Amino acid sequence: MPQTEPFSCLLVDDDVGFSSMLAKIVNDEGGRPVACHRIEEAQAQISRRTFDLVILDNRLPDGTGYEFYPQVARRNPGGVVVMITGAPELSHAVEMTRNGLFDYLTKPLDGTEFANLLRRVKVRLRRPALESGTDELLGESPAMQAVRSQLHQAAKHANATVLILGETGTGKDLVARFLHRLSFGGRPSSTPYVALNCANVPADIFEAELFGNEKGAYTGADRRRTGLADAAQGGTLFLDEVAEIPLGLQPKLLRFLENNEYRPLGGNSLCRFQGRVVAATNRVLTEEVRAGRFREDLMYRLDVFRIQVPPLREHLADLDLLSNGLLSQLCEKYQRPRPAFKAVDLQALHKHTFPGNVRELRNLLERSLLRTEVGSPELLMDLEWLRGGGISGAGPSATEPSATPSPVSRTLSAVEQQEYELIAKTLASENGGIRRTAARLGLTHQALLRRLQKWPELRQAAGCSE
Repeated sequence: MPQTEPFSCLLVDDDVGFSSMLAKIVNDEGGRPVACHRIEEAQAQISRRTFDLVILDNRLPDGTGYEFYPQVARRNPGGVVVMITGAPELSHAVEMTRNGLFDYLTKPLDGTEFANLLRRVKVRLRRPALESGTDELLGESPAMQAVRSQLHQAAKHANATVLILGETGTGKDLVARFLHRLSFGGRPSSTPYVALNCANVPADIFEAELFGNEKGAYTGADRRRTGLADAAQGGTLFLDEVAEIPLGLQPKLLRFLENNEYRPLGGNSLCRFQGRVVAATNRVLTEEVRAGRFREDLMYRLDVFRIQVPPLREHLADLDLLSNGLLSQLCEKYQRPRPAFKAVDLQALHKHTFPGNVRELRNLLERSLLRTEVGSPELLMDLEWLRGGGISGAGPSATEPSATPSPVSRTLSAVEQQEYELIAKTLASENGGIRRTAARLGLTHQALLRRLQKWPELRQAAGCSE
């Protein structure tokens, strides 16, 4: 969209005065706002037209923005959605950013902050994410060429279930988005891409979250809700961390995959799903089956078309390309000029093993960019992080005993061992702070707590605190 072209904006907020203030800022930034104060009014608006931007308050008289968001994503394809939320609902908003939410703001809202967000939205509207290089798989090594070849093959079979395997931080979600773009050719933004992180959904609402529910289906179900399967109709439903689904709920997912049918919780009629299911995990599913944590029949049903994403240490030839691409994306995110890498810093990167994979590299570059003065010609690399001050610090040597004991209650797979050690190092560097550790690792607070319950010796050794 040319920069001079006005952008359309739907404002959904029941506070008339607050909504008027937002509308004025939208006008000042070159937008054309349409205000409504209930979900019912917003549904009517998006049924008549599409909007470039939807500003969605979380607390509304006839529901919540969190519940309404899947409808907005499905019925307003290609639009940017921003959530306005209070501090108590912040965890919902953070999770929604993984499912396509552009950003969120917390109340009380600063006008300057909102104007800055609108400027970032305008940049995004000129280059939609699913049709831009931000979802491109960076890398020309044989390992990444093999992944790209597998994705092109999978894209030819639009309804085949795809299982993406890889260590934590390798970019399995990016691979899923890239597959979505390939599968739907030149129209990915007109088809829904809906992601669910299975580790973050409590077991008692998992079925309702995925399949929806009728009014009165469970305590607190005061209205009918559509689920994410309905929101993903005609597109891609991405189930991240699929191995974290509780064993008792796995038969429901198996039936869904086998028959392409589902029944909303508390409902009587079956719904038909037409789209692709993509699942991802960092677990070795055969070992999960042997341990009794995952159903064997579900494993086979997921493993129709398998794509293995390599860890960064296996394609370090792509490190320079990845570093430059990620730094460019970060500079666009923070709207600042791009500094250059020092040759000595690139050499230091190549000496590192990156146990946290591409996520760790991106985290390092983001930290380095934020500590670099705006306008500086060179990036101030956080070398202390590389030397051991951050999550990527070198582990104990062969002659040095580990400060954190290995779990003795089970035999860990190679992937589990690496995850265990990464969590141990991060907990140590954060002095046992669970929330800080989760943020550094890119996990939710609940997801990290589940791992600490599984490996209690980590909590004891680090003296964990909230």
